[in-house]
Amino acid sequence: MSIDDCGNHDRCKVRRLYLYLAAGALIVVFLILLTILIIWLLLFRPTRPEFYLQDASVQQFNLTAGDSNALTFVLNVGLSSRNPNDRVGIYYDKLDAFAAYRGQQITGCTALPFGYQGHHDASVWWPFLVGEGVPLAEYTAVAMERDAAAGLLLLDVKIDGRLRWKAGPWTYGHRHLHVDCPASISVDHGTGTSGSSAPSFHFRQTTSCTVDV
Repeated sequence: MSIDDCGNHDRCKVRRLYLYLAAGALIVVFLILLTILIIWLLLFRPTRPEFYLQDASVQQFNLTAGDSNALTFVLNVGLSSRNPNDRVGIYYDKLDAFAAYRGQQITGCTALPFGYQGHHDASVWWPFLVGEGVPLAEYTAVAMERDAAAGLLLLDVKIDGRLRWKAGPWTYGHRHLHVDCPASISVDHGTGTSGSSAPSFHFRQTTSCTVDV
């Protein structure tokens, strides 16, 4: 039986009133949520942080190809991060840096100092990335030996971490952070006074990093 067919006319009026109130409440809630969404998109939608690899200095490089295929590698890198947002701050809850070659991790993870990064603030880190006797796949060791002999090592400095956004009094997000910084390192095979080969390594240029949040 429809509302218009109610036997009690007063009861039909009450039902209509409840329906109108419920519909009005839904419209109000919808408008509030729409307003919040518009404010979020216009004011507080965060932009991912920017990362740069500023320097990469090879302190030790010892590759034993053959049966062991082991690598001892020490890399000192200069990393910088910038928050490009006007109204959103960033809390870095965890940051671990390491080096990789052709998809294989060749150093251990080095923890970077983390904390809050305000609007348009920048941070700079100079960690040492160390790998001692790291076992390499045979094809990886052969490729690295060939690249070093050819005079160019193409590495990746990576950062894994977690971050949160801060807009006004609200902190939200809990997002995973993945950063990949390509590093082109020239290898110069010089000759020392004793006649032995003494390669030197030179970082080519500052590079921007790929950031995935």
